[in-house]
Order: sequence, then C-alpha cells, then structure tokens
Amino acid sequence: MTGMHTAAPAQQGTNGEGPTTEAPKLGQFSWALFDWANQPFFTIITTFIFAPYFANVLVGDPVKGQSAWAFTQSASGILIALMSPFLGAMADAGGRRKPFIFAFQLLLIAGCAGLWWAYPHRPDLILPISWAVILATVGAEMSIVFNNAQLPNIVRPERMGWLSGFGWGLGYCGGLVSLFIVLAVSMPAMFGLAANNDRPLFGLDPATNELERLVGPASALWIAIFVLPMFLFTPDSAGARRQPLLTAAREGGRSLVSTLKRIPRFGNALRYLIAFMLYNDGLAAIIAFGGVYAAATFGWSTVTLGIFGIILTVFAIPGAFLGGKLDDWMGSKRVVQLAIAGVVIATVGIVGVTANHVFYIVPAEPLSPTRGLFGSVQEKTLMGFALLLGFCMGPMQAASRTMIGRIAPHGMSGEFYGLFALSGRATAWMAPLAIGIVTAASGSTRIGMACVLFFLVLGFVLLWSVREERAQV
Repeated sequence: MTGMHTAAPAQQGTNGEGPTTEAPKLGQFSWALFDWANQPFFTIITTFIFAPYFANVLVGDPVKGQSAWAFTQSASGILIALMSPFLGAMADAGGRRKPFIFAFQLLLIAGCAGLWWAYPHRPDLILPISWAVILATVGAEMSIVFNNAQLPNIVRPERMGWLSGFGWGLGYCGGLVSLFIVLAVSMPAMFGLAANNDRPLFGLDPATNELERLVGPASALWIAIFVLPMFLFTPDSAGARRQPLLTAAREGGRSLVSTLKRIPRFGNALRYLIAFMLYNDGLAAIIAFGGVYAAATFGWSTVTLGIFGIILTVFAIPGAFLGGKLDDWMGSKRVVQLAIAGVVIATVGIVGVTANHVFYIVPAEPLSPTRGLFGSVQEKTLMGFALLLGFCMGPMQAASRTMIGRIAPHGMSGEFYGLFALSGRATAWMAPLAIGIVTAASGSTRIGMACVLFFLVLGFVLLWSVREERAQV
C-alpha cells in the first residue's frame, strides 16, 4: 500500500485542533467518494432489496424472516463492538489507516460476492448466507471506522462539517444510482431498454430471483472500482509514526486500556458516546427494517421497494448536504438534536400504519390487489413519514461523525473514532435483537418495529448535557 500515497499528509496545527494545511481538493473528494463506494451495500443489500428478499423469500415467512435478519444484524454488531476500539487505537499507534481499510474492504467484497448463492426458499442456506452478510457488514463498518478517522487530518476544523456532509450526500447519490440500476434491470421497458418487462435485462431468471441475488456481486464490483481513488489520492495520516504491525498492536492495546481507565476524565465525550450509542442504534434499526416492514405489511415487490428506496434517497441527499452546511454554521450538536426529533416523529408515524389502519386507530379501505403504485391511503401515509425520515437521517449521521472529530483529544482521533464505532455498535445488536424477540413473541412486525423508539428518545434526552468542545488529554 505504500506506493499509493501520492499526496502529502496534512500537517497538524500547534493548537491540536486539526491541520493548518489541508489535503489537496482531489484527496478530500476521494475521501468523500469512499461513501459513494460503500453506500450501495447499505442501500440495496441491508435496506431496500436484499434484506426484504432474505426475510420474505429466502426464509419465506415475514415474522420468522424479520427475526432471522434481526439476529444476523445483532451478531455483526457484537463483532464490530468487540473489534472497533482496539483496532482504532492500533491504527493511532501505527499511524496508518489505509492498510486496515484495504483489509476490511476485501472482507466486504467477499461477503457481498457470496450473496449470489442465496437461492429462494432454501432454509438450508439461511445460516451460510447469514454469515456472508455478517462478514460483509463487519468489513463495511470497520473500514468506515478508519476512513472516518482520516477526517480531522485532511481538512481544517471549520470545514469538517461541510466535508462530512458532502461525503454523506455523495454516498446517498451512490445509493440512488444503484437503486436506479436495479430498477432499470428489473423493468427495462420503463427506461426504453426493452420492448416489455417480461424478463429482466441480461437474461436474469425471475423464477430463481437472480436479480435479487445479483445485487451482492454487483455491489462488490462497485466497491472495488470506486474505493480506488481514496487509496490513490487521499493522504494517509500521521506518516511519521509508521510502525510494524505487531508493535502497533501492542501499543494500541496499551493505549486503549489507558484510555478506558481515564475515560471518566473525558466525561463530556463519554456522555456523547453513550447518547450516540442509543440514538444511532434506533436510526440504524428503522433504516434496516423499514423495507422489511413495508414489504411484509403491503406485499411490495422488488420493483416497488426499489422505487420506495429511490424516493427516500432523493429526500436524503439534500438533507445530507444541508446538514453539512448547518453543521458548520450552528454546530454539530444542534443539527443532531433537530434530526433526532424528526426521526422520532417519522418512526411514530411509520409504526402507526398497518394494512388496515393509519395513525394507529383510523380505519382505512382494504388493500386492493389491482391498486397502483403506492395506491392506498396506508401506503401514502407511510411514504409521507418515510420522506421525513429520509430528510433527517443524512444530517443526523453526518453531524454525528463531525461531532466526534470536534471533541476527540489531539492525536487520538483513530482511538476515539474506534470508540465512536463501539458506541455505534455496542448496542447495535440490542435493537435488532429486541426487534427479533418482540416480533417473534408478539407475532407482529409492527410491535417489533416500535422498539426503536426507546433508543431514539433516550439518546435524545442524554444528548442535552453534552458540550461541543475538544477534550484535553
């Protein structure tokens, strides 16, 4: 990987609050392009296309499927929670982040490629495909830890919010493009690519769900292509501190133990990490299970889910870009608070929609098998709240990432981004696990989904006491 550092590292300022000279614009853009490269995994695999397919076709039962997907996500969350702080501290000790990013991106690509073998109605494949999803999720989330840790080293503090929001917005654009590609392959006549929609493009067989299975290998190829600019043009940070891997591992372990012992001294940062742990878990759960819930409630097809994802992402893009601007103008904390409030309102509305009711108690006409796209009051109501969710989730995620960069002590960005990932994943297994348990116990996907409100509201309350200021070592 050493031959790929073509740009000079940004220099740290003497005040310890970030670089005095930024990475080149190409390096910053390439850093943001990492989000574009990785977002299709989250958009078409863990949210809109493969997750509903896994739950409703591979498993074949909506309740059992939602539970199985929930337990899969909780298992990956536990692994990420155990690994992220140590590896973040290890990267700080060794100084280099790109080798770690490279290794975990390979895991992500391998896991995505394995989804091709997720044949429909094959209960014997649930476990191996679950392991492929876990492998890919761990690879994606852990590589994000190290890419996030590069942010304070490539841009000045006053522009961190803008670059973080730009990355999230670019990521949503990548997710949007990937959804359009899925829709074009599934409905080629809609885009003038075929005379009719009898078969997907490339001779894909609908009987064996080749389209839904192909999103895995296609995402792997997408990642391999678009992650390259980050390796080529974004400077790896702290170049003067490069150490052998074993030495970095020992120092990283000692540093992590020391930080955990001193964590009460970083009380403000600790409160933020706990708050983030809770509200991010709620957001991740509503995003991950929104498509599964809608497909189970309304019987949506892959095409409908793809259009749903496109509309949601279209609203997420301006939210992410606007959130980045607001972040630098009014501060990360306020942006996060406003976004959480919006997500809570959206979640309350979404779980208030069933096949027969809106707003929990208001009866609605039964779903007609011949209705048009989103042709019922129930679906329109759910879409309205989903659009609010889409608009708020970008600012919430982007400003949260910037916040940790603003409060992390100088020289400990990787370690704190590792703790950031830990706080984002320490309970990430809990919300999916709660959804899985409650769904299985109640036999209701709606009641299972309502669990996320506990995490969102509690995180919102805890965030009030956090100060937006850099911790001192």
